Amino acid sequence: MKNGFKGLIAIVVIIAMAALFVFSSYNGLVTADESVINAWSQVENQLQRRMDLIPNLVNTVKGYASHEEKIFTEVTRAREKLIGAGSMSERAEADQELSGALSRLLAIAENYPDLKANTNFQQLSDELAGTENRIATSRMDYNNAVQTFNTKIRRFPTVIIAGMFGFEKKDYFEAAENAKQVPTVDFNNDSE
Repeated sequence: MKNGFKGLIAIVVIIAMAALFVFSSYNGLVTADESVINAWSQVENQLQRRMDLIPNLVNTVKGYASHEEKIFTEVTRAREKLIGAGSMSERAEADQELSGALSRLLAIAENYPDLKANTNFQQLSDELAGTENRIATSRMDYNNAVQTFNTKIRRFPTVIIAGMFGFEKKDYFEAAENAKQVPTVDFNNDSE
């Protein structure tokens, strides 16, 4: 009877250890998953901040460079595309397009000394530059959280728990293909 009781205790201990491992692994995956969600939320916050700044910046530039309608249309279209983007790749592509349009908008300011001297424009430009830096940092933090999560779900034996509970690989925030091309800035006024 003593050997049977010892065997039963050994089985209970093994089951308890296995359950502890499953709970611990599951909770670690949930924590890593929430870190990815939180990091993406920070990217979204910074993108929203930039989108909120854009109309003010465009209106300020319009006051000085009203005949530069093409760039205003590009910025507006790119902003709307980013707002409507659904998937990670669509958001990355739309974000890249908006960044390019904003760069061209700010480059136009070089042709207008009065605009460059405008306090409102300077403040908006500084806020936009700061926001762009925050976006880059948020993207990096997001990708780091994704790397941690993806590594965790691929490691043995956690890969078993991840598969049992449906944890799937997360996508990185990657630049769109056209991001590798250097944007062209044309100061010629074709509309005149």
